[in-house]
This record gives sequence, C-alpha cells and structure tokens, in this order.
Amino acid sequence: MVAVVGSDLFPVTLQLSGEAEGSPVGSLADVFENLLTNMVANPVQAVASANYIGILFWAIVFGMGLKFAASQQTTLMVQDMARMVSVAVRWIIQTAPFGIMGLVFSAVSQSGLEVFTVYGRLILLLVGCMLIHVLVLCPLVAFLMLRRNPYPLLFTCLRVSGLQAFFTRSSAANIPVNMSLCKHLSIDEDFYSVSIPLGATVNMNGAAITITVMTLAVAHTVGIEVSYASAMLLCVVAALGACGTSGVAGGSLLLIPMACSLFGIANDVAMQAVAVGFVIGVVQDSVETALNSSSDVFFTAIADYYDLQKKREVEAS
Repeated sequence: MVAVVGSDLFPVTLQLSGEAEGSPVGSLADVFENLLTNMVANPVQAVASANYIGILFWAIVFGMGLKFAASQQTTLMVQDMARMVSVAVRWIIQTAPFGIMGLVFSAVSQSGLEVFTVYGRLILLLVGCMLIHVLVLCPLVAFLMLRRNPYPLLFTCLRVSGLQAFFTRSSAANIPVNMSLCKHLSIDEDFYSVSIPLGATVNMNGAAITITVMTLAVAHTVGIEVSYASAMLLCVVAALGACGTSGVAGGSLLLIPMACSLFGIANDVAMQAVAVGFVIGVVQDSVETALNSSSDVFFTAIADYYDLQKKREVEAS
C-alpha cells in the first residue's frame, strides 16, 4: 500500500523501446475477469504465451496432485527436474548482464542520456517507499504490540542484519547472521529456528514494494489508468507473489511480468521493466534485501517479547 500511494504521488514513466502498448483496464471487474481468465487457461498455452498467472495456478494444482498421488520414485524425479531447472535459471541469470547491456544501449540510443534521470527517479521512489516501511510502519506495528519504544531494537536489526544483507543481496545467505543475532538478543530458539529460515523465503516486504512500484511504472508508461480498487488488488497479488520470491539477488524482478499480466500488459513490455530492474538492482536489490532480512529478526523478536510479556501478565495475575 505504501508503494501504491508513493507511485500515485510521484508517478514514474520508463523509457521502453519498441511499441509500448497495453490493454486499457476499465474497472475492477475487468481486472478480476482478466485474472480468472488467465488462471483457467490451458496449461500448455499458458507456458507458450508466458501467462504467468496461469502457470502459477496450474503449478499449484499439479503440485497438490503430486503431493497426494505421487509415488516416491515420482517425487525423486520431480526433485531432480527442479534442480535441473534451478541450474538452468542460474546460468541464465549469470548471462543476464549481456542482455541488459543490449537493452540499455537500445534505450540510450533512442532516448539519450536522460534515460538515466528516469532510473534515478525510480530508485528514489523505490528506496523512499522501503525506508517509510521500515522506519515508520514496522516500528508502528511493534509499538502497538509491545507498547514501548521499538527503535533501539530496529536499529540493532538494521545495523547487524540489514548491513550484511545489503552487501550479500541474498536473504538465504544471511540466515546464519540472523540466527546469530537472534541468539544474541536472547530470543527463544523455538521461535527463531523456525521463523528465520521461513522468513528468508516468505517475508519479502521489500519485494512486494518492488513488484508494485515497477508494475505501476509500466502501467503509467503504456497509458493504463489504474483505479485504487485495482491497485489494492495489485497489492494482494504482489504480496502473495513476493512470498514465492527466491532468496537470491534479483529474485523479485522475475515476478514483475506476473503482476503486469493482471492489467493485460504484454510480456515483451513487462520484460523490459525487468531489464530496468537489473540496471538499478545494485541499489534497489541491496536496500530490498536489507529490509527483508532485518525485518525477519525484528518481527521474530516482537513475537517472542510479546509472548514473554503475556506470560508475565498471567503470572502476575
């Protein structure tokens, strides 16, 4: 929601090459219709047309079917296939800078050096939304739960966990740092032994901001008017999609086309936004990972302290 408000107050349009045209969205009903139509599309057609909503929907259906019906041999085969796909994706990500260089060259040749001014405004919007979230909303939640000053705990989490995550740009790689910090804060091991590894995969509030801001930037670029109701639906999709973000550098950017498909934006246009995300990723992804990882420890500590506080109140009564 912070990303939606920020994008509305400070709209950013991107310099996209080619024909940047999208399907106009009339109302929230149109968005829901587009969402449901994409979900129930033929799975083979969804893969062929890069229908990310349909791919995710059928992946959930097939995954549930495999969980309840597959034999052990089938499970091992699926695990091997997953490892194979992960290796292939890693290779693709490693060669992504060459493709990004080509897209940036194309954008600069068409629009001139002013394209970097657009990147600067986009970075300021993304980082500003993330700072508002981590410095205002997170402490507000902590204060409502604990009724005490949350900033000493927040700054400790940012200094120890956030700083390390800023440079590693990987929530998964920062798990040992977070585990050590939780132990230093005397948090119950039963809490952090579950919440820290789980949070490195699921607690991706920075990724939700990135997905929302980039999607709305593409919508502004192609001239799609997004209503507040549709934007709120985008918040839900971005938050759920962020839970599936991989804990590696640039993981959230790959979900931008999924969110763009909610408004009927063509895949080739959305992928140009992914390329822009990789260009600004040195700053954007570093701040995003710092937010994601530090909030894992922050909210784990809040949960533990709240639990202790309730137990003391019960004992006192």
